[in-house]
Amino acid sequence: MQARALKELQRLAQMPPMSPEVGIIRSYLDWILELPWTRTTVDNLDVPHAAEVLEQGHYALKEAKERILEYIAVRSLAPEKQRQPILCFVGPPGTGKTALGHSIADALGREFVRISLGGIRDEAEIRGHRRTYIGALPGRILQAMRRANTINPLFMLDEIDKLGHDFRGDPAAALLEVLDPEQNHAFSDHYLEIAYDLSKVMFITTANTSNGIPPALLDRLEVIEFPGYIEEEKRYIASKFLVPRQLEQNGLRRTDLVLDDSAMKSIIREYTWEAGVRNLEREIGKIFRKVARRKAEHKRYPRRVTRASVARWLGPPHITPHTAETEDQVGAATGLAWTENGGESIAVEVLLVDGKGNLQITGQVGEVMQESAQAALSYIKSRSKELGIRKEVFEKSDIHVHVPEGAIPKDGPSAGITIATALASALTGRAVRREVAMSGEITLRGRVLPIGGLREKVFAGYRMKLKTIILPAQNRKDAVEIPARVRAAVELRFVRHMDEVLKSALAPLPRRIVRRTGASSSAARSHGAAAAGG
Repeated sequence: MQARALKELQRLAQMPPMSPEVGIIRSYLDWILELPWTRTTVDNLDVPHAAEVLEQGHYALKEAKERILEYIAVRSLAPEKQRQPILCFVGPPGTGKTALGHSIADALGREFVRISLGGIRDEAEIRGHRRTYIGALPGRILQAMRRANTINPLFMLDEIDKLGHDFRGDPAAALLEVLDPEQNHAFSDHYLEIAYDLSKVMFITTANTSNGIPPALLDRLEVIEFPGYIEEEKRYIASKFLVPRQLEQNGLRRTDLVLDDSAMKSIIREYTWEAGVRNLEREIGKIFRKVARRKAEHKRYPRRVTRASVARWLGPPHITPHTAETEDQVGAATGLAWTENGGESIAVEVLLVDGKGNLQITGQVGEVMQESAQAALSYIKSRSKELGIRKEVFEKSDIHVHVPEGAIPKDGPSAGITIATALASALTGRAVRREVAMSGEITLRGRVLPIGGLREKVFAGYRMKLKTIILPAQNRKDAVEIPARVRAAVELRFVRHMDEVLKSALAPLPRRIVRRTGASSSAARSHGAAAAGG
């Protein structure tokens, strides 16, 4: 670095003062001098102190906190041996990923710098432009290092899953060098053209989903999942963090206003529908701003916000929570889906109409979900004798599968057992139990394959106050992530085969149908299927 700077300084000395190159060289030398090359901050390696800082600022997030405390502990024992971790916090919006990065920097005593990668499409944003271009500058990495003024800051790369690429290059490819411990000790910026040491930087990236991260880049990251919060956790976070912060920001004292527990439940259930707490804080702030205005105008205002008065402050409820059916339904089953905002319930409806045996699926479903419906129907056909379904029903009826909320795109294989259950219900006339929901992929032989997002899906069922959730047996190991109070409220039934799903989800055929047909139970089921198809 010193040799390169001296060489440029000699060039500058030999140039006429009015030469256009003078400004370029002076800018280059300024960057070299202003970048931190050796200055470091001393890490605070006190593990109890770090644990206290993280607990004061964040609730739950056990896995992320433990990983940071492990890093601090190992660094205190072997400071020169351990490489800096390169972490990736993956979770829905509003779950505290960026805020936890701030707290980690505070716990370690490091400088904190943040870059938002969302929408970046040019490789030069990371590596900089070569000096042959007019107005060339280093990339965002070195610009942030200059702001930090130390070679060991905590560097947060936000929204890494939203990187783009076009004819100007792929910024994700440029990040491979930045986030690889084997290479980042000699990071090369196109503008600087000097090896810069990033090995002492602690990199933390954030993403809403790992699906948008290129595999080569994902391989360099240690992924830590940030799950969504259940209602009890949101109420605790609101009372401990959100309400005090909003009171302070709106110039109110604790004695000015009390938000009681029933009002908080109403805000969570009827005004927000999210895995995180960002919108919850926004709604709380809206109430406090209205109260602050009344106080500033010296008008009377209520000292307590109750459930009955929430609508007065926030208007009519924005959300109609998904609830379980009030009675068992034929041809309608409840599934569970994962989204970036957490778990959601999805309804699957099946209707039989006179036709020629065609299958139609609607509701803006993707190709994978359409294939799941085909596999489910093939399985039901293969089990028609055991289910008591006459073969001519398939030949003389068209089957219409619909997934409501048609404006929302849906895809994925985990709705397979839900579609199969709704099909079996419509074809046999047996109702689906209203308190049961399910998620799992189905094969042609009826095997139930594992799914992702188990925790979020179970939370969705818990919010709906369902009694039973049917899940693949291979996901049993993931149940440890679910809080004990949720497991106590919802029965998790793990299955290996579709036959077990139908046994748990379908109610017995009503007795009046059996008596009316005066036939065997198999014939009664066939009659029910024909009735459902008519």
